[in-house]
Amino acid sequence: MPNLLNNLILKRCPHCSVDTPYLTTEATTSTADFQGNGKRFWSIYKCARCGGLVTASARSQTGAIQEMYPNGKQMQNEAIPDRVQSYLNQASDSLNAPSGSVMLSASAVDAMLKDKNYKEGSLYKRIDQSVKDGLITKEMGTWAHEIRLDANEQRHADEAFEMPKQEDAKRCLKFANTLATLLYVLPSMVTRGIEEAKSNEA
Repeated sequence: MPNLLNNLILKRCPHCSVDTPYLTTEATTSTADFQGNGKRFWSIYKCARCGGLVTASARSQTGAIQEMYPNGKQMQNEAIPDRVQSYLNQASDSLNAPSGSVMLSASAVDAMLKDKNYKEGSLYKRIDQSVKDGLITKEMGTWAHEIRLDANEQRHADEAFEMPKQEDAKRCLKFANTLATLLYVLPSMVTRGIEEAKSNEA
């Protein structure tokens, strides 16, 4: 983590994902618990590109940052296949280029479905089939149709089609991350929980 200075040094803005953002201090304060212990120094930074705010705290005025909100962490879980995780992280890194980010989120969804043996037909047809088969919920299927995972395909088919905006890219990434959690992370947690329970009984 960087230090609590006048400028917050990050690789990417946690809001717009622009590379090496210009984050300047907007406000500072300090807090402690009701007994006056655990003092923390806070700074609020603003991204010059998107206007998003980042809040960070340290134990001293210019010390190493201990907390940061939002933290801009990428999706990282050993249960998620490497290809899927790579697409998700690239989609997160490229939110400042919405068309590319949407394409990468769609690629992540495509890779997950193929990993679950849904390989034939368009992306949405495979999503619909996975709903019918009970792999994902009906609500997930509805959500998929409400976002713009197919934005790039539609853009090529219709020159008048509106280009995706950053909010569209964020919605697609949120869907893809949620799908990864449902298909890989939660089952892994359940399996680990069962194994721990059996281990405690032994």
